Amino acid sequence: MKAARIHEYGKPLILEDIPVPDIQGDEILVNVKACGMCRSDVLLVDKFFQGYGDIKPPVTPGHEITGIVSKIGGAVSKSVGFEEGDHVVVAPGWGDGTCRHCLVGNTQICTHVRWPGFGLHGGFAEYLPVPSRYAIKVERRLKFEELAPLTDAGLTPYRGVKKLRDAGALGPGRVIGVFGVGGLGVYAVQYAKLLGGGAQVVAFARNPDKLAIAKGYGADHVISVKNKTPKEIAAELGKATGQGDLDAIIDSVGAPEMMQLGFSLLGISGHYVDVGFVGDRIDVPLFPRVSREQTFHGSFWGNNADLTEVMALAAQDKIRHTIKTIAFEQVNEYLDLLRANEVVGRAVIKY
Repeated sequence: MKAARIHEYGKPLILEDIPVPDIQGDEILVNVKACGMCRSDVLLVDKFFQGYGDIKPPVTPGHEITGIVSKIGGAVSKSVGFEEGDHVVVAPGWGDGTCRHCLVGNTQICTHVRWPGFGLHGGFAEYLPVPSRYAIKVERRLKFEELAPLTDAGLTPYRGVKKLRDAGALGPGRVIGVFGVGGLGVYAVQYAKLLGGGAQVVAFARNPDKLAIAKGYGADHVISVKNKTPKEIAAELGKATGQGDLDAIIDSVGAPEMMQLGFSLLGISGHYVDVGFVGDRIDVPLFPRVSREQTFHGSFWGNNADLTEVMALAAQDKIRHTIKTIAFEQVNEYLDLLRANEVVGRAVIKY
């Protein structure tokens, strides 16, 4: 099979032919039909994650995976309901199944978690073995290139917006800011409208093309942050919404400068959810966080229940996409474009 793999960090992926992997009894073999390309793939190649664990090459990136069931292990229960030829998406965060996080369904934060695309097997290859409990059957009419990004770009902000909703940060008379309208942000805008309970949605970004997409996907207002001070942005926000601060923020970027801006705009009892990590450190004043009783939420990927809900929305045609399909051979070219922040929406490898 074709595979694009890391043999040395900081270098282009090697495109090569390798054997189709075997599967264990509790696994299915997925014939990958599409795989989204994520900023995390760039961070992986560029050694960001080596500061948090030793991932030894060869590594096959690619964690936004959808495809067809090619083979079923002998220990996979009939009750799972898989048949060869079924269309599936691959859930991230393969937990050990026994820790307290796994037992309540949050396998993506298991202390012994395994990630597709962060080890030997990933979606930048034509086949990969998947534990059967981490594959979700989907309707055959749904397009592979649209399903793939929903397993991360469309899943991660969904969980984040749910956290804002469940914390009581959304609803009539509230204003939610979506920071960044990249691969995740285009979905965050839509979820803010779907789950916001009538809150005004304001998208913040630098790129005018991305802001136009946000407006087309339902943002009530869009604000360019390029070459503007926080004071100027707050004034523009006040003119647009009637208030100069935000009740809730879903941050799809996680860049230090953007987070400093976000905290400067966060209102009293405001809630801030971060799902991005372009940067690795933030420096914000502490007193306003305490005196204004603000809450910061980390939100990591999503669990099987979250992904099942996203798939239900997709089946109801409630999610729109900005997709650029590419060939397998273009993988290194698009990693470079992601580094330069020049991809609008999501690039997806289609096999």
